[in-house]
Amino acid sequence: MEEILKQFPNLTDNQIQQFEKLQNLYEDWNAKINVISRKDIDELYTRHVLHSLGIAKILEFKSGSKIMDVGTGGGFPAIPLAILFPECNFYAIDIIAKKIKVVNEVIKTLGLKNIKAEQRRAEIVTHDFDFIVSRAVTNMPDFVSWVKGKMKTKSKHELENGILYLKGGDLSEELKDFSKATVYNLSDYFSDEFFETKKVVHLPLK
Repeated sequence: MEEILKQFPNLTDNQIQQFEKLQNLYEDWNAKINVISRKDIDELYTRHVLHSLGIAKILEFKSGSKIMDVGTGGGFPAIPLAILFPECNFYAIDIIAKKIKVVNEVIKTLGLKNIKAEQRRAEIVTHDFDFIVSRAVTNMPDFVSWVKGKMKTKSKHELENGILYLKGGDLSEELKDFSKATVYNLSDYFSDEFFETKKVVHLPLK
């Protein structure tokens, strides 16, 4: 939590309380339904919450933006981003029902009104979005095939509408066919060694 307060100093009291509740909430739910690895639950704020908020270091979503999180798992990056951007609308999907159950319970307990979670495949979603976010659910070519055609055509941010993807490691091979992709190193923003190889990839999509 200290690092989150340091990195995002303008949080309201309500946002701080929501972030503070995440540890106990996920510990309780993880004991019933395993959505986060046992070793990661102790590092929840670094490896899940702050990692998710890495997207916010690359782009500040404008009020009214629509963002879809594909393969949200336990609610990352959607839930931390929904806390940080209460004026934006988030749609979190995953194909595993028990994970969506946990996400919905966390949403309810936190009182978040700007996020909806459903068990659904990305391919059958019919809405369009300003951005689609995710944490390394598959390789970029497959991910693009899932979400193509789900972008709003008009951009209102300094970055073009498209994908904001949290990934690690060497991405040169995976991104070789995506000349418009920009890679941002999270180690430029966060000092913890966990972020040494972590990146946000922005890929504009029409």
